Amino acid sequence: MTDTARPAAPADQAGPANPAWDADRYDRQFGYVSSLAKGVVDLLDPAPGEHVLDLGCGTGELAAEIAARGARVTGTDSDPAMVAAAARRLGTEVLLADGHDFRLAEPVDAVFSNAALHWMTRPQEVVRSVHRALRPGGRFVAELGGARNVAGIIAAVRAALAEHGLAGGMRMPWYFPSPAEYAALLEANGFLVARTEYFARPTELSDCPRGVADWVAMFGSTLIDHVPADLLPAVLDRVNELAAPALHRDGRWYADYRRLRFVAVAEERTP
Repeated sequence: MTDTARPAAPADQAGPANPAWDADRYDRQFGYVSSLAKGVVDLLDPAPGEHVLDLGCGTGELAAEIAARGARVTGTDSDPAMVAAAARRLGTEVLLADGHDFRLAEPVDAVFSNAALHWMTRPQEVVRSVHRALRPGGRFVAELGGARNVAGIIAAVRAALAEHGLAGGMRMPWYFPSPAEYAALLEANGFLVARTEYFARPTELSDCPRGVADWVAMFGSTLIDHVPADLLPAVLDRVNELAAPALHRDGRWYADYRRLRFVAVAEERTP
């Protein structure tokens, strides 16, 4: 689910490498990441016998669904805990690799990715690596966070940190492009864009008893990893207070997701 290798960057733009993932907690509290992605698997429409690379496969839930439809799946992720969890689920080798620069022994028919590309903050390198991995005419089908994804959560964290004079240390670990931005990136690197979708998807945090604070602790640790340990509980409580007017309704917490889906086809490589 995650891919890493962050460059150094200014505060509030991009951060250091991803935190280590707790794969068991991820499945337990944040299984909705995969369960809400069935539509993007349908968009992939894997055919029996096809070879599909799942880029940033996380714990392998969607890779298993693709395999159940008859495709041969190679999973890859940059986090060792996720690779181990996916290998257990799939019963096959899963590659430990960086999505910015990976190579396969043979080209695949499709590259699939869900909720992983926005963790890869050098997107041109990713797109070029994907193009290299595909056979001519192969397809790249993915969903990632789009522009203004979790904007309400980010604003609440920034405001809570500012109250303690800590906003300057906040590091953004994500790349959330607009549809036009990502389409231009794909087209500049050997793809024809066949389809794009950009939509709001408010998502209930049904297994997060501490609300948005649980989400931040799992996915946004680089936003708060500079906060002194004795101050962190108060900061997270304040994040919940600030986020509540927009993201707490009828006793339920929500994440303000905006998603970008696309299908792109790899053109013939030029000499």
